[in-house]
Amino acid sequence: MIETIEHKEKWVEQLAKIGNTDFYFTYDYHHLSKSEGEQPILLKYTQGNQSILLPLLLRNIPGTEYKDAISVYGYAGILTNDNSSNINASEFQKSLKAYFLEKNIISVFSRLHPFMDNQEDLLEGLGEITEQGMVVYVDLTLPIDVQRANFNRRLKTYLNKARKVCTVIEGSHQEDLKKFIELYHENMRRVDATDSYFFNEEYFDSIMASKDYTPQLMICKDNETQKTIGGAIFIKKDNIVQYHLSGLDADFFDLNPIKLIIDEMRLKSVEEGYTYLNLGGGRGGSNEDSLFRFKSGFSKDFKNFKLWKFVVNEEAYEKLTMDHLNKYPGIDKNDISFFPKYRAVIQNMDIAV
Repeated sequence: MIETIEHKEKWVEQLAKIGNTDFYFTYDYHHLSKSEGEQPILLKYTQGNQSILLPLLLRNIPGTEYKDAISVYGYAGILTNDNSSNINASEFQKSLKAYFLEKNIISVFSRLHPFMDNQEDLLEGLGEITEQGMVVYVDLTLPIDVQRANFNRRLKTYLNKARKVCTVIEGSHQEDLKKFIELYHENMRRVDATDSYFFNEEYFDSIMASKDYTPQLMICKDNETQKTIGGAIFIKKDNIVQYHLSGLDADFFDLNPIKLIIDEMRLKSVEEGYTYLNLGGGRGGSNEDSLFRFKSGFSKDFKNFKLWKFVVNEEAYEKLTMDHLNKYPGIDKNDISFFPKYRAVIQNMDIAV
């Protein structure tokens, strides 16, 4: 009852049958996001006329016969073409666990999608679902003036000032993308981001070339110098617009180019009939950091962002965890929040999560 889909044509076909999805579920994004040794798969469960889809990245566990699975960076989880109340969740869970055991998959981790209904209903009781934080979104179905009324007062001041001295346009040339990449990498260095955030040029070329979704690069120019001082990539699919990546020139920080870009995309997305503009959350799911405060200036609407963690084979999971921790005397497994524990990176006796 569980089918493994790996080919693009069928992957695209199955997503199309669901209706409203998001770019995080697409074949192209999975292949773009996978690291070396990760295999994108789409699991399909069928129950009568109803189906459930679960995209994952499958990984070998070095030195063992086992595998584990994770979701892509972003928001994923499961999709269904029907209301969860019409699906026998226990039968779905039984089939899914049997599939994982058959394939020697001992643990599964997925970031759930805050805008997809039924995910928790269908996964409840299979592993654990934990809250990671909140995401900020703009309800684009509200009247424009109501949306703006939900901005904080300081943001309105910043936007009024920025519109007098800056212009936002859609990037349409390779030079625009190249400049954006420079600004983005500059941003990542400024915030001391980990290596995983320094995407190469091929990544940006590929994400902008995909036909699985609608990518848009928006850039902000200083009117006086005509210099590109900020940029952001947004990705649209079905009824959702996702704020994906951004970067700005630190010399023009006071002009707030990213804030202006987001507001221009908000207005553009309303005209195009989208439902949500998702700005995401804070770093590491925090609701308190500067990134979350920056985003929450645009809206008072929030959704919970949750994680699904499922240990399929408890015995194998425990053995791998203890084998891993035996290399680091003094580290208690109960002190490790990273999942799966046997992949926790421990440096100088500190646990990196």
